Amino acid sequence: MAEISIVCTRTVVSSLPVEPNKFFSLSCLDHMMERNNLRMVYYYQFPSEGVELGIPTRKLSVSLSETLTSFPIATGRLQKTPEGLWRIKCNDAGVRMIEARARGSVEEWIQVADREQELRLIYWEEMFHKPYFWSTFYVQLTEFEGGGIAIGLSCSHLLADATSATMLIKAWADTHSLGKMLTPHFSPLPSRSISNKDTICKLNVDLINRCESSTERESEAAISSPAKRYATVTFAFSNEMVSKCMAEAEACGDTITEMSNTPFNALAALFWLSISKVKGMNSRLVNLSICLDARKALELKKGFFGNCMVYNRVCSGPELYEAGLVNAAKAIESAVKKMEDKEIIMDWIEGLESKKVGGEGSFTNGSDLVCANWESLEPYSTIFESGQQPIRVSCYVQPVVGEGQVLILPSTESDGPLSRVAMVTLVEEEAIRLCKEALIQNFSPNILMGVKERRVNANQEM
Repeated sequence: MAEISIVCTRTVVSSLPVEPNKFFSLSCLDHMMERNNLRMVYYYQFPSEGVELGIPTRKLSVSLSETLTSFPIATGRLQKTPEGLWRIKCNDAGVRMIEARARGSVEEWIQVADREQELRLIYWEEMFHKPYFWSTFYVQLTEFEGGGIAIGLSCSHLLADATSATMLIKAWADTHSLGKMLTPHFSPLPSRSISNKDTICKLNVDLINRCESSTERESEAAISSPAKRYATVTFAFSNEMVSKCMAEAEACGDTITEMSNTPFNALAALFWLSISKVKGMNSRLVNLSICLDARKALELKKGFFGNCMVYNRVCSGPELYEAGLVNAAKAIESAVKKMEDKEIIMDWIEGLESKKVGGEGSFTNGSDLVCANWESLEPYSTIFESGQQPIRVSCYVQPVVGEGQVLILPSTESDGPLSRVAMVTLVEEEAIRLCKEALIQNFSPNILMGVKERRVNANQEM
């Protein structure tokens, strides 16, 4: 494994001063994610071997400074309101940038890197006891001596979800290569008239109560459970195999019903069943919560920056375990449909606000397996140098708690419209068994990042 050395740490501020006395308030969806942080790494084949190390980083730091002018929330600092809630003071304190070097080439790195090694490319610091001096965003630029670069971004989930973090990196790339970018929008979540706020949808009371009590469950889990060693496996499913999975998830007897399934529903069902088996569930499925981006349902502008992910638990019972992929996909589809209804989402948001849920939340409710639909991200359109799209993109939500997490991500356009990448994080022993699970093998995914043998076909013995 290539050695990584830190060259220096600097602060990058916006190229234009921020407007004085400006603050950004944070929503209940922001506060719900306070305990988590996002980490992403983009791998590129530029610069080629022979380019003087340090030059690409200097150029990227200049374009980052220009980009940050449009993202004052990223260069600001956290501050408490009189009510005890977080807000951002836009003081242009800047983003921390780490310059690093690694031996070998970027292609050699991704052939052998695992979760632990990959996270070394994404610098992160936990919140200081004085948060006003703590940077909420970090960038790490790791140049490989043999050619290539890894661009790592980490941030507090309190300020941005995966869509927003991807938007920031895309804006940076567009500024670097084109000199222009999509302008982000920093606006509050939509609200309804006061008369509607008194009629919180009873369908969502259970969900609201689960979110409200998440902290208590997480604290209990932290006290009662020893530290677990997690591993991440990255599965790449081809266009053909995702189509096959969707078809099998739609099967009804000897016929195929009208295709109402989606790649996410089918793959979420596949991993729900498979992970339940490797966890030793003999008569039921592990509790599953799904995560969706609500921007489209809430009719928000494309450039909305902040948190807009909503969560819901999928109803399950012994009959789903016995029926397999078909009924599991139907249960997920039913949960997804509720989460695509604007009125239900507004009920959920207003319920969280009325119960003052937030400030102590988490990516999970402390116990469920979480499956996140991040298909709408467009990381492979992030081009810093002409003709050089990322050769791979990895995403993490930290810390991992409960039963684990599954992130369903897009693949490159050349792989086909249905192709998907799934990053699955489980306890290490479970991750190893998942790679050998027969149901997974049936769809022949390519393992891009594993636990032991790093790049093998899932239908081979590891």
